[in-house]
Amino acid sequence: MIWSGGNEVGEQYSGEEDAAIARKLVAIVRQEDTTRPTMTAMNWAKADMPLPTSVDMISLNYQGAGIRSAPGRFPEFRARFPNKVLFSSESASALSSRGEYQFPVAGSDSAPVRPNAGGDWTTHQVNACELYASDFGTSADRSWAAQDQNPFVGGEFVWSGWDYLGEPTPFYSSRSSYSGIIDLAGFKKDRFYLYQSRWRPDFPMAHILPHWTWPGREGQVTPVHVFTSGDEAELFVNGKSQGRQKKAQYAYRLRWDYVVYEPGELKVVAYKQGKQWATSTTRTAGFAAKLAAVADRGRIRADGLDLAFVTLRVTDKEGNTVPAAKNQIKFTVEGPGEIVATDNGDPTNFVPFPLPERAAFNGLCLVIVRSKAGQAGRITVRADATSVGGVAVTLQSEAGAAKLSALHADP
Repeated sequence: MIWSGGNEVGEQYSGEEDAAIARKLVAIVRQEDTTRPTMTAMNWAKADMPLPTSVDMISLNYQGAGIRSAPGRFPEFRARFPNKVLFSSESASALSSRGEYQFPVAGSDSAPVRPNAGGDWTTHQVNACELYASDFGTSADRSWAAQDQNPFVGGEFVWSGWDYLGEPTPFYSSRSSYSGIIDLAGFKKDRFYLYQSRWRPDFPMAHILPHWTWPGREGQVTPVHVFTSGDEAELFVNGKSQGRQKKAQYAYRLRWDYVVYEPGELKVVAYKQGKQWATSTTRTAGFAAKLAAVADRGRIRADGLDLAFVTLRVTDKEGNTVPAAKNQIKFTVEGPGEIVATDNGDPTNFVPFPLPERAAFNGLCLVIVRSKAGQAGRITVRADATSVGGVAVTLQSEAGAAKLSALHADP
């Protein structure tokens, strides 16, 4: 735990008089807690400014990897404050829309979003290849390179874990941000697996992007990226090797930039220290044919508080998720439960959360169901979509003490 006296405050640019304000705030913290350090998150400071002298830890927002053309500032802060812990209090601010892939793909490890280069100014979606960021931020890849090139850096807090309402840069007419590792509905973006590959190095995993359903792109170059906790991998298109690669120093993904698209199967075999580590496969999907549904739990408490999260997938007849599906889905509930909200993770979608009907976004949709207090029994959640039929999930609401009763107790 660290006490913060401010975030990106104007006083970071100023002189000794404003540093005195920070010292006063630190003194207030000391009156309450002498055991934990203090910080103030700085996004445009320099090591020779007075403000950093006022706190125990040096915490930089984005400056470590460098903002726009400015160089990364980890080394200069280390030189000025060799005995203070240094870390990224906000890192990355990478941007993406789940499942939205656009071509061409940036050849660098990080790029700003621009028209036809990371962003679609018609749909207001951001490329999901996880190489694009806000103008003041960087991709996860470049943030990690800055940390690994400066091993004295203590780590990072990523902006942000989830997409959130507001701050929808670069498309200010949208509803939510694009910066989450997972989208507003809680669905994993590709970036989730990129962070997993770094933060869980002992977990065997490999993840392929983009999807492999591209009618009309036959014969065209369609770059493939792989996120893996392994150190090398071999890619196959319909059983034909596209080559085996090792991760380069300060590289956190494997790229096959000249793969030619042909429908079928895309497979990667990852290796670690020369031994097979993990595999992943994605296949070309057919036309949308049905709905599939799964609940995160089968039983909830009949306390009027407990929730079940039901995920809907639009699939072809073989059960493959149709990656561009946007079918309109209507939800109904029978039994002692009620719909709290629906969502699909689309940052541009303004359908109110409580409405029981909305379109899937790139093959996925979510409905959240709540129990009714004191009413145990069977809850049936049904989803229906034009042209692909319907599907139902059954939950059991069980009598029991309210799980969150302590939060509602009188003081």
